[in-house]
Amino acid sequence: MAAKACDAFKSAREQDDKTILTLGDEAIPMLLTYQGVRAAAKDWQTYSSDAPFRVPIPSEENERSVRQLPIETDPPQHKTYRSLVEPTFRRPMQPDYVERIDALIAQSLQTCAARAAFDVVRDFALPIQSRALTLLLGVPETEAEIWIGWGTHVFRDGEDSEQKGSALEAYLIDAIQNADARFGEDSFFAALNRMEIEDRRLDEAEKLGIANLVFAGGRDTVINAIAYVMSHFAQAPEALRAAAADPRTVNLAVEEFIRVVTPLTHIGRVCRGPEHTDKRVSLCWAAANYDPNIFKDPETVLLDRSPNPHVGFGSGHHTCLGAPQARAILRSLIRNLADRALALQVDEAVPQLEHYGPIERAVGFERLMARLSLKHPDTE
Repeated sequence: MAAKACDAFKSAREQDDKTILTLGDEAIPMLLTYQGVRAAAKDWQTYSSDAPFRVPIPSEENERSVRQLPIETDPPQHKTYRSLVEPTFRRPMQPDYVERIDALIAQSLQTCAARAAFDVVRDFALPIQSRALTLLLGVPETEAEIWIGWGTHVFRDGEDSEQKGSALEAYLIDAIQNADARFGEDSFFAALNRMEIEDRRLDEAEKLGIANLVFAGGRDTVINAIAYVMSHFAQAPEALRAAAADPRTVNLAVEEFIRVVTPLTHIGRVCRGPEHTDKRVSLCWAAANYDPNIFKDPETVLLDRSPNPHVGFGSGHHTCLGAPQARAILRSLIRNLADRALALQVDEAVPQLEHYGPIERAVGFERLMARLSLKHPDTE
């Protein structure tokens, strides 16, 4: 029997996109239908991203001092910044990179299997996300130990968000200023110092804005996706072998996991129309990904769903730069679980909840305690 997921925005979406999210004194309309979200994502003249600190919801004026690039810009400036960093984010599509991700995940499974029990979130998913990021950025894996210490979200996990934001910014400033000495000339940080726009080098705010997004944009989202995959196959082990049968089935499974999880619930845009100047609207990816007008049986997890035009990585010109990295990690996780896992059992699952007025959505796990046993090499 296929597993079920929860469409948290089902009732609200059926009420014609009239849901309002209230944050302090700010009332933010939420776009919930697939067509509405896609249209708004495409119409940057009306729904603008040129809004420093206000694209994330809640906004981040207190957590950082710079505009995140390229996500907080509109065309044509957006394309100019994005083209600078795209070569780095395409690395996960290279065969040798995939091999390194495979080795990382195989080792992570072995480490966790050696324990009586482990927290999938903090003992498995968080280290994988951090160590995989060192591969992407071309820095020593030892840097991951620092990043792991920041928790599952660089701003909102544990200590005060302003304090965490200041710590991240201090780390990035030092990494950029001392890139060659710390990491070598082939690292992403060293590349930032060589990047040019309009025949000039990037200024310090631009470099910091790009680096800030790299660390803030794909952290909890990847962690939540990894944890969900582990939870799913613990409950439906019979589905694992079918999902891992060949590259096509692996790819289909990953896309369905991204649709179901939708790691980033929504994102903000600032309305530039004459009647809505400077007011924000929410593009709710999570609601769009369960729209029954687009997805048959949207609350059923169909790992062979095809076609699957989800917007789990966003839509339009701001489609997630980190999508190849996330896909590479999840594909490797499915393959490695199928090849190596003998048994995976979840003993405790504490959901991580978000609230949108009366709407409650589980976006991941606060804690997911599990036990893992691996096959003996001779039985593989």
